[in-house]
Formats: sequence, structure tokens, C-alpha cells
Amino acid sequence: MTSVPQWLRPGVHAAGGEGLEKTQIDLGFIPLTDCAPLVIAYEKGFFRKHGLEARLSREVSWANIRDKVFAGLLDGGHMLAPMPIATTLGLGELKKPTIAALSLDLNGNAITVSLDLYRRMAELDPAAAAERSMSVRALKKVIDTGKHAGREPLCFATVFPFSPHNYMLRYWLAAGGIDPDRDVRLVVIPPPHMVKYLSSGEIDGYCVGEPWNAQAVATGVGRTLITDYEIWNNKPEKVLGVNREWAEQHPNTHRAMLMALLEAAQWIDQPENRIEVADILAREEYVNAPADVVKMSMVGSFRYQVDAAPAPLPDFNVFFRYAATFPWRSHAVWFITQMYRWGQLRDPVDMRKLAEEVYRPDLYREAAQALGLPFPTADYKTEGQHGEPWTLREATEPMILGTDQFLDGGTFDALRPVDYLERFELHNRQVSLDELAKVNP
Repeated sequence: MTSVPQWLRPGVHAAGGEGLEKTQIDLGFIPLTDCAPLVIAYEKGFFRKHGLEARLSREVSWANIRDKVFAGLLDGGHMLAPMPIATTLGLGELKKPTIAALSLDLNGNAITVSLDLYRRMAELDPAAAAERSMSVRALKKVIDTGKHAGREPLCFATVFPFSPHNYMLRYWLAAGGIDPDRDVRLVVIPPPHMVKYLSSGEIDGYCVGEPWNAQAVATGVGRTLITDYEIWNNKPEKVLGVNREWAEQHPNTHRAMLMALLEAAQWIDQPENRIEVADILAREEYVNAPADVVKMSMVGSFRYQVDAAPAPLPDFNVFFRYAATFPWRSHAVWFITQMYRWGQLRDPVDMRKLAEEVYRPDLYREAAQALGLPFPTADYKTEGQHGEPWTLREATEPMILGTDQFLDGGTFDALRPVDYLERFELHNRQVSLDELAKVNP
């Protein structure tokens, strides 16, 4: 077993797990490339280094992970960034305070459509269909034409109602003048089944994480229109989610998990390690996809169509750089605004208070400090203001962060969430802005 570095706090983490409330942990994951921190922490011995014997459980759906963490069958898991918020609120059947003290990655998703739908887009607006930033314009023409002809609405899939995928797809559609609640039909499909449903014609498109866009392109089933990075640069994607009660009962075990995953994320983001990461993820017990498909996005490139060369996209998968592991409370507030925008949240709540209950940078800082890693000293940051990498000064040492622009040029200030909601003409809000303003002054 790897010896434990001397800078660890005495009595908290040591070889063999001394000081830990429990040493055997069960963590769930979904077969996606961004389960990499959990897989690498296991495969490369980072869990064991911090006194933990981890068992990874491949799950079939996000609801499975939510339910098993809720019931205590899993100690924690790979979760969609909005999931701990939704579970804390009791949205989607189950209610239990859930926290996220670590972000697992930034970006990683894309919107892919069937070749038939793409051909229709190209026929109606070839210039827009060929340009990623304008592709939604061509889609709107297909939708408007179909509506005029009395056709059934197009069907798009996302992976879970409370997911970055749902909010990214809706944001992109609405930015192009498409009402996601009236102009299309949205359904939920587990990520590994997306390609099959697209191939069979049961759906017309989807927003999903890798490698399921690359797989559709590689097999000639679909064409990717745009990545989430191009919708919102360096958006949050997955987190490590645990029940709050579990974290309070197992603080040292939780910190050891965070430390192991921080080290794994740092290792993954070393360019020389990415090919090995992709090869490991491709295995049957993890993502179970061709290694060449998994490698596509992991090595900083992305193929949008089968007959085109991969395009450089170095920030498509970010695991450590740009403070990618930090659980920004401003990100949590953004997700809450989307729950209001699209009618999922029907009661006025204090958005910052909720964000501070669920996203726990205080716990992150304890783990990062024990590892000697730099970390932000602020909990909030404004999004949409940086078109180039920039330096965060509110940190233990200056940190380089990535671009954060939205495709529509908008900005988001987490301290003014009601003002942010007011700017959107397309929405399905079930709570008035006046009601929200009373609890979010």
C-alpha cells in the first residue's frame, strides 16, 4: 500500500484507515466518460492511499443512483450537478438533504440529432445547419414547417429531469426561439440507450454525455450539432453526492473520499495520462464502449459528423484545471434559476440559502488544504464575463480559470437571481417574480 504523505492531519487519514469512521465504501456511477474520477481513484489506488476500500457499482440510470444513495445502499455517487438540490427539495419523488462538496468535471455533453432530421435542417437552411452556433435556427425552420403541416412534434431525449443536459438543451432551444415545453416533446432515456433509440427513430435527437454522441457519429446514426461547451463555456456537470446525514456521521471518511478524488482528477488532467484513462474507461465493467470512441473527446478533439476530421476542442472534458473540482455555490444558484424558469420548482425559496445548504465548499477546502492544493476563497463568481482564460485572485494563490461565456452573450450574477430570470422571454415559470423577490431581495 502506498505510504500516506506526512502532510496529512495526524489521526485523520492513515494507511489502513485509522481515524476513519468506515473504511469500506460503495459508490455508484453511470457509464460515461465523466465517471473517470471515481474509476481512476479506484484503479490507480488513490482510494486505498487514503485508507479506503472502495467498491464501484455501475448503475443503469440516474434515478437508480439517487434511490440507492437515499436508501443507504450506496455511500455516495456520481451525480448530476442539480441532483442533490432536487433531492434536498423533494423534487422527483424522494426528499432527503443531500450535499455536494466536490465537482467531478466541467463540460462533457453535446446535442446530437438523427441524420434524417439533419437532412431536413440542411434542406431548409443549409448555411445555419452547417454552422454550429446557428444550427438551432435551422432546427426552428424544421419545427415551424412541421407545425404548419400538422405533423407530430419532434422528440428529444435528456438523461434526467434535473440535469445539466435538460437545462442545456432547453437553454439552446429557447435561445433559438423554440419553446421546449410546447414546440418539441422531451423524454428521459438512460445515457447508454440513447444511440439505440436514435437509430430506431423513436427519438429525433438528444443531449447526453460522452461517449454516446461520438458513438452515434462513429456508427453513422447521428450528427452532433453543438457541444455544451459551446452553449456555456466550462459549465458544471457532475458532482460527488452524499446524504447530508451520512457526511455528518462519517466526516473523516467523507474527507478521505474527497482527497482521493481530488488526486484522481489532478492525475486525469495530465495530458500524458488521457490515453490510459480512455483505455481504462472503455472496459466492459465501466463505460463498455470502443476505446477509439472514448478517446475522441478525452484527448481534446471532437468529431461532429462521420465524414469530417475531428475538430480541436481541448476543454471538452475538464477534470481539475480551472478549479473544476470546486463546488461553486453560484453554479448551484444557476441550476435553481433553471428549475424556476422551466416550472419544476413551484414554491418560492431563498436560492442562496438553499445553495449554501447543498453545495459545501467548506468541506472541499478542508480536503484541498490537507493535500496542499490551492483553492478559491470565494463561494460565488459571475458567469458570462470572460471570453479568455482569466486569473482568480480570491484564492489561496492566484488560479487560472477558463472562459465562461454563454452562446447568447448573457451574464449570470448569483447575487441577483430574480433579475436574471426576468430577462428570459421564453419560460414556463409557475412562481411570479414578485413572490421570488420577497425571499430573494
